[in-house]
Formats: sequence, structure tokens, C-alpha cells
Amino acid sequence: MKRKSVNGYEDFLGEIKRRIRRAQYDALKAVNKKLIGLYWDLGKMIHEKQVKLGWGKGVVENLAKDIQKEYTGIQGFSADNMWRMRKLFLMYSDNTKLAPMVQEIGWTHNVVIMESCKDNEERAFYIQMTKKFGWTKNVLIHQIEAGTYLRYLKNQTNFNEAVPEKYRNQAKLAVKDEYTFDFLELPEEHEERELEKALIGKINKFLTEMGGNFSFVGSQYRLEVSDKEYFIDLLFYHRVLRSLVAVELKTGEFKPEYTGKMQFYLAVLNDKVKLKEERPSIGIILCKSKNRTVVEYALSSTGHPIGVASYKLTHKLPEEYKKYLPSADKFEDSFF
Repeated sequence: MKRKSVNGYEDFLGEIKRRIRRAQYDALKAVNKKLIGLYWDLGKMIHEKQVKLGWGKGVVENLAKDIQKEYTGIQGFSADNMWRMRKLFLMYSDNTKLAPMVQEIGWTHNVVIMESCKDNEERAFYIQMTKKFGWTKNVLIHQIEAGTYLRYLKNQTNFNEAVPEKYRNQAKLAVKDEYTFDFLELPEEHEERELEKALIGKINKFLTEMGGNFSFVGSQYRLEVSDKEYFIDLLFYHRVLRSLVAVELKTGEFKPEYTGKMQFYLAVLNDKVKLKEERPSIGIILCKSKNRTVVEYALSSTGHPIGVASYKLTHKLPEEYKKYLPSADKFEDSFF
């Protein structure tokens, strides 16, 4: 029997569902915070016993066995995990900014970051991004292996001048310096249309590589100006920035004239497509290669927010990325 429609019922049901989901999320977050807090304290206690009483590896192994014997079926108290607890405490105990943050992400995420990242600046980046975008363990591993940290810090944009300060850091996190499309089956020599079709065919992996919070709007997005048609290769929407993001694909080296074309697209998007409550559109010019000096000059005179990135079809990061890393102080000023 079909239920009779009640005025306002669906909205009320939707609100209840949202409240339940929020309560569930808050409960899980509280449990996680308590668990990481426990692991932190155990790591501290183990370290202190080692210092004061000279405990060695065998004592910690016996401790793990006795705890598992007492609490049959409980997980997380293996000898290896208890050594990780000690490592967590030693790694972050002297860092007043990172110490509270480790409780904001899951234990398995913390383990991945501890075992994969080389310094506190890199760890801070992945902790912050995991918290911000809700990355799963597998997504986090993918982002680390793809060198996302290096590719965000090295990005070339004009956002310092073209984006309001309130949204500037978030905008910078929306554009990498280099994207890795190792999930595409393309030869090194390929046409722009081939690249576009291949990316659309792997849209979920493409969105993951983009870094989170992007929604795909369409390809060859049509704009009409004075009875003439123009087409943007790919159009996205960034849910946090609340901005349209136009992406132009170029299978060769970056050319300065590309910024003029992108400025035109952004001006039209802002005038004809952008909703009143949305923020100004952003452009990403994605090229096979680029000369950093040429890009800097090309972006210096543009009024619309534009980023220029390169892409590759293989997974290996060039060693030269290291020289572009900021100091620890500059990193903290940018993201905290």
C-alpha cells in the first residue's frame, strides 16, 4: 500500500538522517581520539621504563603477550604495534603543533605516515590532508607514493595575487605542480583529444589524482560569446572553494599565449556560468612540459587565478624537486 504524502515529511526525515550520521561520525571520532591517546600514553610509558630501568626488546614482547592473554581477541597490542606506539610518542612529543593533530586521524593512517615520511614537514602535510579530505588508508598510500607533498609545494600559480587571502591556501592545495597519469594506457606521443578521452574514461582515478573535493562537470564544455562557440577541454567544480575549475590540456610544452586563452575562458565562466553565491572561477593549464621561468613571466600579468602544471605517464619523481622545498618555518606559516 502506497504511503500518503505528508507535508514536510521528506525534509524532516532528511534532517534526522543527517543528525544520525553526524552523531555516528562524532562518536567514531571521539573513540579514535581516545584510542590514539591511549597509544600515546603507552608509548610514553614504555620509553620511560626503557630509560629508567633499561628495558630491552624482550620485556616489550613479554608485555605484549601478557596483555593479549588477559584480553583475548583484542587487537592492536602486538609487540610490533607497541614499538610503533613508542615511535609515535618520540616522533611528536616535542612538536606542539603535530602532537594534537595525530589524534585527528586513524591509527593505521598514523602508522603509514610514520613509516613513509622523512621529516615533520612532510608528516604535517599528510596528516593535515588526511584530516581535511577524509582519505582512506589506501588513498593516503597512493598520495605518498605519488609524491603529492612535493608536487603541491612546488606548484606554479598566481594565487597570491589573484585569490583573496581567506581562500588562498585552500586554492593552492587544489593545484599540483605535476600530475601522474600512470593509470592511462597511452604512448608517450599522443594527441590532446586522446589524452582527454583517456582521462574521462578513468574519471574516478583522475579525480583521485586531482587530490580530492573535485566534481566533474563535463568535457568540451561549450561557451557562447557573440554567436561564436568556444569549448573548454574539461570543467570541474571544487566543492570546498565553491569555484568552477577549467582545465586545458596541452600535449606539448607550455606557451605564454595559453594564459590569454584561459583568462578569456574564466571571464566568460564568471559572467555567464558562475552562480551568484559561487566564488570566481579558477584555471589549470596542464601541459606535457614547462619552463618554470617562462611560466612565472606568463602568470605575472594575469588577473584571473591560474595554475600551470605538467603531467607525466610514469610514476618516478625527478630528484630536482627537492630544491624547491620550503623551510620548516615557511611550511608552517602556509598550512597552520
